[in-house]
Amino acid sequence: MQNTTAARPVLGRLASSLRTESGSAMFLALVTVLALVWANSPLSESYFELWHQEVGFDVGPVSMHMDLHHWINDGLMVIFFFVVGLEVRQEFAHGSLRDRSRAQLAVIAGVAGVALPALVYVLVVSLSGGSGLGGWGAVVGTDTAFMLGALAVVGPRLSGQLRVFLLTLTVVDDFLAVTIIGVVYSDQIELVPFLIALACLVGLWVLGRSRQWNAAPYVLIVIVLWFATVASGVHASLAGMIAGLLIPAYPTQRHEVVAARQLIRDFWQSPSAASARGVSRGLARGISVNERMHEVLRRPTALLVVPIFALANAGVDLRGGLLADSLGSPVTWGVILGLVLGKLLGIGVATLLAVRMGLGRPPEGVGMGSVFGGAALSGIGFTVSLLVIGLAFGSTTDLGRQATLGVLVSMVLAVALGWSIFRIAAKRWGEETADLPMVLDPPVDPEVDHMRGPEDANLTLVEYVDFECEYCAHATGSWEDLSAQFGDDLRYVVRHLPHHPHGPLAAKASEAAAIQGEFWRWLDLVFTHQDALEREDLIGYAGELGLDVDRFIQDIDSDAVAARIERDLESAEASGAHATPTFFIEGRRLLGDYDARTLAAALESSRRGTRTRETSSGKG
Repeated sequence: MQNTTAARPVLGRLASSLRTESGSAMFLALVTVLALVWANSPLSESYFELWHQEVGFDVGPVSMHMDLHHWINDGLMVIFFFVVGLEVRQEFAHGSLRDRSRAQLAVIAGVAGVALPALVYVLVVSLSGGSGLGGWGAVVGTDTAFMLGALAVVGPRLSGQLRVFLLTLTVVDDFLAVTIIGVVYSDQIELVPFLIALACLVGLWVLGRSRQWNAAPYVLIVIVLWFATVASGVHASLAGMIAGLLIPAYPTQRHEVVAARQLIRDFWQSPSAASARGVSRGLARGISVNERMHEVLRRPTALLVVPIFALANAGVDLRGGLLADSLGSPVTWGVILGLVLGKLLGIGVATLLAVRMGLGRPPEGVGMGSVFGGAALSGIGFTVSLLVIGLAFGSTTDLGRQATLGVLVSMVLAVALGWSIFRIAAKRWGEETADLPMVLDPPVDPEVDHMRGPEDANLTLVEYVDFECEYCAHATGSWEDLSAQFGDDLRYVVRHLPHHPHGPLAAKASEAAAIQGEFWRWLDLVFTHQDALEREDLIGYAGELGLDVDRFIQDIDSDAVAARIERDLESAEASGAHATPTFFIEGRRLLGDYDARTLAAALESSRRGTRTRETSSGKG
């Protein structure tokens, strides 16, 4: 019993590490090594026999029989590409691809990062006789999970913005790669199943247009779509990607969140099965069906689907002179040079030229050295590469084995090259980070900043706000919860970051109220009227608070107020705050969720850290 209890913390830490990008990448690497060891061990025959076992079912007129390898590559991997499609739709709906400049740069770099590797492969293989040209698709894709995991291990100390750039890039990369798989590597098309698949796609589109929030109809159609696509001869990866693209994504709707809160209140006051069902439905309405599906599928995909695929496809029998044959194989070198050199030059040079020609802009805080480091890591093909190799050559043929070995070698070389470039960029060009600033700049100044709470409080919380932001602490009531919990131990500072349509005028009005000593009363009032922030509304609030209205009107348009807002905007840019709400705890930018419980936990952690340092200093 004691051993079980002692093992729980270890298992908990293991589970937590697997949830990180670096942990999941390491797990995938271990599975790949396991496949290689198994395929080259005395038990290698059992490895290859396992994947050729036929599995199937017959349910009335519906039947499906395939070997285990095909179930994994044509079945499980559809989930992987479906998740990719969901992510692409999110990026277009409310992610990086909404920014035209970033989207344009991502498209340019993504297309070059697909085209140049394929060209390199074709040139290498053609110069050696042309045998194996059909495998050019093996070098077009990047394994996002492996790439991000490698970035977490060998990349800059802070690489959040570079990560966003690479994710945006792989959206384009994945879309092109899956399209190539579906178009180039599909079998002969069967017309009736193909038409059924098209009808399913139309059904998904209709559901999305009707804003159907329930996930069940989408899931049912996607299942039928998969059956029809497999029967049609089109590779199911394309159907998975397109299906994901058709699942609607949109920013969280505040009115739905407010409605859900009322349903939770109803359940609190009168718990019943009916009210519980109402809460569940209300919460689901608040989040797009795309994001709910993504949340359910992303972990199993990373920790189950892709590792199973790796186990089934990465096992190459290196015996019988394969290593020697591969060193002289144009297919092996085509894969290696296509992935390692083609991705580096395709993405890196295309990005550099696009930026210099004014066709796009890189994320703030990301230098070109970091871009080339990320481009090198994009040479990790793995998932898409192994899938294409199986379709083009068959994984057990000589060409298939040589190409697979090239993919595995490319992974090692891409990581080593990326690590080298990141080190050079840090030492030569000072690119130690590739992220937005994390430290509040300038620090809190009681003489300038708007502060609530004692000046000598132990904890400091800074929030960048927009009076039209529906998720700022005053709008959600988070500040009231924190104030009740920490009392005089907490000082709260507000800085402006107006970015909604009425935000700039509302910010100036708050500073006009501050001149008359009423900033906090103004803030408390106006955050309860976020739907009425026109100029006449703001003037009305000034009268409601008993301010000198004439002076208030004069101050709104004054240079002093404009300069005060500009100070906070410059501070936001220098501190890495790009949206509201953005919080800083003890001068460090908070990442992730910002609900009252999360903020309280971060404040408590900061307080414990301060006490530990004081204790250590006292002992010294």
